[in-house]
Amino acid sequence: MNGRLVVETVGSLVLKENPLGDPRRREVPVYVPPSYARQPERRYPVVFYLPGFGGTAGAAVQTHPWKENHFERLDRLIAERKAPEMILVIPDCFTALGGSQYLDSAGTGRYEEHIVSELVPYIDARYRTRPGARAVMGKSSGGYGALRLAMRHPEVFPHAVSHSGDALFEVCYGREFAKCASALTRFGGRFERYFSEFRKARVKDAFPNELVNIAAMAACYSPAPKSPWGFELPFDEETGELKPEVWRRWKQHDPVEMAPRHAAGLRKLKTLWFDCGCKDEFFLHLGARALSRRLKALGVRHRYEEHGGGHFDTASRLDVSFPLLGKALR
Repeated sequence: MNGRLVVETVGSLVLKENPLGDPRRREVPVYVPPSYARQPERRYPVVFYLPGFGGTAGAAVQTHPWKENHFERLDRLIAERKAPEMILVIPDCFTALGGSQYLDSAGTGRYEEHIVSELVPYIDARYRTRPGARAVMGKSSGGYGALRLAMRHPEVFPHAVSHSGDALFEVCYGREFAKCASALTRFGGRFERYFSEFRKARVKDAFPNELVNIAAMAACYSPAPKSPWGFELPFDEETGELKPEVWRRWKQHDPVEMAPRHAAGLRKLKTLWFDCGCKDEFFLHLGARALSRRLKALGVRHRYEEHGGGHFDTASRLDVSFPLLGKALR
């Protein structure tokens, strides 16, 4: 690799004493481009990449004998002159439940504030970044986080890219509730028993994916500090039926529903680009289509691309988005 990896240890004040007891000190990988040390007067664009649910900052830069990690991919694109030199930062917003959705929640912690008010200023102070040349991007839950942060903080992130981001919650999440109710049979039909066993387990791979995912989403979207587990489920444990009051709280976080409330911020974005595979296993291409339709109705400039893949093994799409962002950030 021509550039180099730096791992910053960032101590967070806003994550101190978070509800899940997760660490407030985070290891944040930073990619520094090849010319950084040789050209001390030069300033660089900076991109914040948000991992998907269950992904960690460290995993995003692990070496693999047959695959490129994100830093290696960007490094190659720079060497091939397909992307300009830029700084790449991967925030660590993992939680004990698998992810934070990059928002502030009484059920998980203040991860949106951590990124916007702590990590961005930290990187700007430590590295020669260019004012205004900052972007946020991500995949899956990270793509959702990129959309959310950009529409809520266009002055911080004027450029945004989302790969297969969560949207149209009734489609991508709603179909999971019946599966969750059925999966609870293994735990005597009681979510409380499942959650207690999950939290105590050292190895968590054997737990049903639908329960792991929806529990984490509930902690983000419908926190309830007085409940036994810190949040409310949007469905009946026995039947899988929707709980309308809780579901309304979830929908407030859906990018399709958020867009009209944040139309002014969305119109300020210099780059808004998102894509999804037409075979996405979570039907996120339907959410992306709905979001694009909503943005068009609001007069928000954006670009949506649909490719032939699914939700997984789509890292090659970064060969499209890194150059696109690089061009926008020049």
